[in-house]
Amino acid sequence: MAWLKTVCGRLEMRYRYSATIVYNNFVWCEPTPEQRARIEMTAQGILDVLKRYPDSTLADLYDPIAMPVDLRKAHELNDKAVMAAYGFRADITEAEIISKLFQNKFAFPSLYCPLK
Repeated sequence: MAWLKTVCGRLEMRYRYSATIVYNNFVWCEPTPEQRARIEMTAQGILDVLKRYPDSTLADLYDPIAMPVDLRKAHELNDKAVMAAYGFRADITEAEIISKLFQNKFAFPSLYCPLK
């Protein structure tokens, strides 16, 4: 969410997604095979938890107050796996994440596709 909040536009109070601004410019890391396996496992864990709630909407499931505990825990495990792949410490702030992502983006411009 930190990247989204920083680079995407808004329409009223809603985020406005754009493939060329939000997604195509995201700073991807290069995880090790072990890190990749961990991320895949924790992502599958999220999907497995979602299957437990077939009658719930995404709005219900991702309500910040009413989010099921098992779904929140699955996301926390996935967040930790992704943060480890980026080399971020566990207590990093969103501002620090954005700063590091932009540092990497401009340090390695050849890794990113130019906009056409």
